[in-house]
Amino acid sequence: MPVITNPIVPGFYADPEARTYEGKHWIYATRSFTAYTDQMNLDAFSSTDLIHWSKHEAILEMSDFPWVWRAVWAPTIIENKGKYYLVFASNDIQSNDETGGLEIAISDNPAGPFRGYLGKPLIDRFIHSAQPIDAHLFKDDDGTIYLYYGGWGHCNVAKMNEDMTGFVPFENGDTFLSVTPEGYVEGPCMIKNGDLYYFMWSMGSWVNGTYRVAYGISDSPLGPFENKGTILQKQEPIAEGPGHHGYLYLPETDMWIIVYHRRLIGDTDPGSRVLCIDRLHFEDGAIMPVTMTDNWQTSDETRRNGR
Repeated sequence: MPVITNPIVPGFYADPEARTYEGKHWIYATRSFTAYTDQMNLDAFSSTDLIHWSKHEAILEMSDFPWVWRAVWAPTIIENKGKYYLVFASNDIQSNDETGGLEIAISDNPAGPFRGYLGKPLIDRFIHSAQPIDAHLFKDDDGTIYLYYGGWGHCNVAKMNEDMTGFVPFENGDTFLSVTPEGYVEGPCMIKNGDLYYFMWSMGSWVNGTYRVAYGISDSPLGPFENKGTILQKQEPIAEGPGHHGYLYLPETDMWIIVYHRRLIGDTDPGSRVLCIDRLHFEDGAIMPVTMTDNWQTSDETRRNGR
């Protein structure tokens, strides 16, 4: 059987988002340089078998974002009506007086290039105390697209409008709802399995081994999401600081895969993060703790059509 080896690609990368489009698995990631001013584009990787990955370098047309000068972080992507929309964080803004926040770009295909879509940030301010970073786009079964995002210990959700230029209010009239669960720090991720919504997030500090992933469950994409416990954390002697993840689903084998970054135990350089994938298991409605590996076997049935 094929063997997957972690890290899956060379080099330092972080904050992966994973999708399956046009018959390939895609991972979009932050270039994990310690200096934020070196983080001025995003790279993507594609594969048909989860083993051999092709690199797609510098997928953003940064000239379309002249106000961005550092901290191009944490991409998320969604297909909508034949177009691909990429949301990412910029400039690590510390207040509403700074320019940046969450940006949105568009492309005709998942490899890019992704061009500026609005000529301005999608979200450029703090709402419900959430720093505008770490976005995650989730398309529900009815086609509704939700945007989860937030740093500094706060998470918001908003509902995208049909042309992906902004947001539509919820039934209560609010455009942004706080859905912050206990222990939330950053890195939201949503999975729907059956009729249940599994919301995951990163806890601890991204610069060291305390980084980890917890989850909650709800029958609504808006929560509430009670903290059900940690599912991914330091495991000696494999790695430490795992978190800020995405996922893939392989329907041919009913296999769920978690895509995440982690660091070597004892490595104190904040930028030293690598991309890894491991199995994600559901059991009796719960997510089981993830076992990190250096390598693991999968089946030959790893292709699927994107949705």
